[in-house]
Amino acid sequence: MTRRLGVVGGTFDPIHFGHLDAAEAARSALSLDEVLFVPSHDPPHRPVDPHATAFHRFALVALAIDGRPGFRVSDLELRRPGSSYTADTLRSLHGAGWRPGELYFVLGADAFAEIATWREFPGVLGGAHFVVVARPGVTIDEALARTPELQPRVRAGAAGVATAGTTAIFRVEARTRDVSSTTIRARLAAGQPIDDLVPAAVARHIAAHDLYVESSLHGHSKDIQGS
Repeated sequence: MTRRLGVVGGTFDPIHFGHLDAAEAARSALSLDEVLFVPSHDPPHRPVDPHATAFHRFALVALAIDGRPGFRVSDLELRRPGSSYTADTLRSLHGAGWRPGELYFVLGADAFAEIATWREFPGVLGGAHFVVVARPGVTIDEALARTPELQPRVRAGAAGVATAGTTAIFRVEARTRDVSSTTIRARLAAGQPIDDLVPAAVARHIAAHDLYVESSLHGHSKDIQGS
């Protein structure tokens, strides 16, 4: 029986309900057995370093997914020095025994809109199925329009079936909460609550360690991405 592993990459600075909603939508639409969250060490498309340390970002993800069956967190990219490229991460998973057809890389439509700028594009698309989840403000159609040459690969959620031995792009229309890590950091810097944006355990950890209190409001994080 073929295994199905979802992979959600991102800075998670911090993780929030938008990330979790997208992961749940992908798992439900494509019957994923597990979903692996992979915090990035050094996001290549981000102009500033993550505001929280790798330790805290890993801890925040672990707290966010605690009690959610089938969700796991990996330090695969945090242990690898240098920029965190999805192509390298997928090769590491292949080396661990996962075939490209068993991997489902989950990302938001906003991140997929920039896929042509990723390292090893379009070859990276052969390393896994890519799952594009609708995000507030960016429709899947708008994201796909940026790379019309990829249209033959696109399938509509679980209704689409990839040809044996090939990888596909699955579109998942879902309602995900309109929240970003940038908004969370801005609220914290202003002394405002974030209880409606992150799980309670995440909010408690951030408060206990005074994370993001002096966060720069000019940085940004990629939601559900891995370049």
